[in-house]
Order: sequence, then C-alpha cells, then structure tokens
Amino acid sequence: MNLTQVTTPEHIREFLHLPVRLYKNVPQLIRPLDKDIEAVFDTQKNKAFKHGECIRWILKDNQNQTIGRVAAFVNQRTVNKGNEQPTGGMGFFECIENKEAAFMLFDQCKKWLQEKGMQAMDGPINFGERDRWWGLLIEGYEKQPNYQCNYNPPYYKDFFEAYGFKVYFYQLTFGRKIMGPLTERLQEKADLVAKDPNYTFRYLRKSEFSKLPGLIQSVYNRAWANRGEIPEMTETQAKHIVKQMKPIVDEKLLWFGFYKDDPVIFFLSLPEVNQIFKHLNGKLDWLGKLKFVWHKWRGTNRKAFGGLFGVVPEHQGKGVDGAIIMAFRKLMQEDYRQYDDYELNWIGDFNPKMIRVAEQINTEVVKRHATYRKLFDETKEFKRMPIIG
Repeated sequence: MNLTQVTTPEHIREFLHLPVRLYKNVPQLIRPLDKDIEAVFDTQKNKAFKHGECIRWILKDNQNQTIGRVAAFVNQRTVNKGNEQPTGGMGFFECIENKEAAFMLFDQCKKWLQEKGMQAMDGPINFGERDRWWGLLIEGYEKQPNYQCNYNPPYYKDFFEAYGFKVYFYQLTFGRKIMGPLTERLQEKADLVAKDPNYTFRYLRKSEFSKLPGLIQSVYNRAWANRGEIPEMTETQAKHIVKQMKPIVDEKLLWFGFYKDDPVIFFLSLPEVNQIFKHLNGKLDWLGKLKFVWHKWRGTNRKAFGGLFGVVPEHQGKGVDGAIIMAFRKLMQEDYRQYDDYELNWIGDFNPKMIRVAEQINTEVVKRHATYRKLFDETKEFKRMPIIG
C-alpha cells in the first residue's frame, strides 16, 4: 500500500469516486455534490485558508486501486480555543474494511499535524464551518443523510476507537413528523411571552433578505460565540452563508424573534435539498441544474431541517423559544402544508438547553454522530467538551 498526496486532476477524481465504489450497494447513501467537496479544498472558495492550511491523500493497494482517502488541516482560529493543547483536524476519511489501511491514513494525518506543532487531532471534521462534514455516523445508518452531513459504514467506528480516538462530543439529530402535537409547556411559554407587546415573532420575507446576514450575525455572536471553541461569525461569513442559502431558501422557514426591533432569537430552517440532490448523482452540471429546477418546481422535497437556533443571553429563560416554535407550528400545520418531516441537525450533547428544546417539540434521536479526539500524548488526561450553560 502507498499514500499519494492529492495534487492532480486524476488524484481528485480518485478522491471523489472512492465513496461511489465503496457505497454502491448502500441504498441510503446520497452522493454529495462533487463541487461541494472540492470547495473545501479550493483556496479561492474556502475562507478557512486565510487562517489555516490543509492537505489530502489517497491510499492505493498493490494493484494500484484506490482503497482509502483522508485530509488533515490546521485552523489557527481554533487550534487553541477551548483546548488544553494545540489541536488540528482530520476528515473526509473513507476506507475499505481493512484496519491496516485505516491506520496508515490516521498515521499520516498524525505525522503531518505533529510537524505543524499539533498535540491532538479531532475527527472526522471539516476544514471550515462546523455545520457540514462534521462527525462520524454511529447511529441511524438506516436513514438517508441530510445535505453536507457525513454518512459512513458502521466499521469506521471500530477503526477510530481502535486507533485511540475518544468521543469528544456527540452530535444528535432529532426528527419528527410535521403534523402531531407539541408539549403543553411550549404553549405556556408562548402565552407568557404574549403578555409582553415588545416581542414579535415572524418569518423573514424575501423583500427583507438584504437584512438577513446582519440579523444572523447579531444573534449568533451573542448566543454562541465566545463559548468554548465556537468562533465569532464575521460579516463576510454571514454573507457567505446567506449566499449559499439563496438558491434553496424557503422564506417561511426563516424565523426571527424581535424585542423592540432588536433580533433576540432565530429559528432558521431550510428545505432538505438532499431529497432533490439524490436524483443528480453528485453532478450539478447543466443537466443536474435542470433536474434540480424541475424537482424544486414539482415540490418533490417534503422534508425540512433545522439549521440554526439561538437565543441571546438576556432573553433566555423568558419563554421566547416556546413562542417562536408555536408560531412556526401554526404556519406549518395549518396554513402551509409543504413538508411532512422535520429534523433538527447538529445538536451537541454539550448543549442541554437545546436538547430540551428538541425534546419539547416531541422529537426523538434519529441519528447520532461522534466527534472524536486523539491525544498524541496518551499519558495526558482526556477531557470531553465542556457542558455549556
């Protein structure tokens, strides 16, 4: 077996096509768009290159067949944030069911990261935003993956844990049918908030989309940034998120709560476009774009997913979470019957408040991903991601 750094168009094709071969008999897999994977490694498209670097390899057997792939990266914005040791990352791991091959890929990442001064590596994670390509699927193999979410066979878990990776945190995906009851507690919260006329809750109309980056940035940074390892969202990042959302956005899924016109909570969802992309076989060329437009027009997708939820600290515990969810419920169950299923993506087990919100809307865990951490000095004490208040 031999490792080759990905540097040529042929290497890139092998990197992209390996999962197609590995999962050819797995009906649940929805092939990611090639352009989405390649955007991670494009210095012009991935803003993480401004403060980091990455490298990737393919692994070939003695018959020159590609049997594995992996990437390693250092993001200087998160190397030390919330960590007791400089920590890099690895991801985009795919491998045949061969422990020796898997360990060769892990060893290569470890060696490269050590040369960069790292003392640990997290994986499988993304070189960039945490809401995509993050975590190893360990439960929910029977479910189709959501857009830009990892799907992998069960034996990957054995590889990671045998190598010495330990669970740093779990990411939970909660799911439910759109129709169906919610808890009485949510209605109680909504009734409490309704007594204060300074609060309003509504979806953001397309005519207001120019305000969307600023609204997202304002709530996100007050609700999430500066907690543990979560970096602050820049204006550029907020605009980039909105730009990515625009082709698929449904205005009725973008909800904000305001207190005297100040945004204090968001509940942002999107159509689950993998339900359309599964018809494209990874290609968003001219034919793929035609298929996408056709399926979007036909309303093929009947599933939505929650992308971002946050409440600024000054308004936590006042019932605004219940109020915004009940407003969303009324629209989805009574007036706008576009979706049958709903999933809440990427809820860390370090976030008990968000878990309680998910449980209040009568969901259940339908998928579980694990973000692993490998300490290079195994004599050091391993610590999990701290619980946030």
